[in-house]
Amino acid sequence: MKQLRLGVLAGVFAAAGVLSWAGARLWSSVGTLPGVPVAAPVVLALIAAVLLATALGMRSRLRAQRERRPGAKGVDPMVAARAVVFGQASALVSALVAGMYGGVGVHLLISLVDLPARRDQAIYAGFAVLAGAAVIAAALFLERVLRLPDDEDGAPVADVA
Repeated sequence: MKQLRLGVLAGVFAAAGVLSWAGARLWSSVGTLPGVPVAAPVVLALIAAVLLATALGMRSRLRAQRERRPGAKGVDPMVAARAVVFGQASALVSALVAGMYGGVGVHLLISLVDLPARRDQAIYAGFAVLAGAAVIAAALFLERVLRLPDDEDGAPVADVA
């Protein structure tokens, strides 16, 4: 499995942002733009918390195993692989969702900022972008925790997943 690249995530974020900004402009010219849900940043923040807790738990278990502490529980390779896949999928989806809310938020800030309800929607969209960035950071940290060390030749060993 290949490592996540920050450039790919940034590209997904930018493409989703531009497309959602254009879609929001079109939708706003035809009718009323749907609101940004308050739950969007909350759900993304919960996913980031789950990823961070998983990464910290795996890191402590791997450290205990490496230090050969008595009673240390190892990490099952399938569990580690599933955690990495969950992290990568979460990072890609959150880059897409954060880009979408970012584009809608920019449209709301540019054109409809004088309406108090739309200003609140822009704030929710901004929090969703920040929570999406937290998901990406937690996923990258999880991937780094579960990465296998390089072998002696200097050629990288395949990842856990």
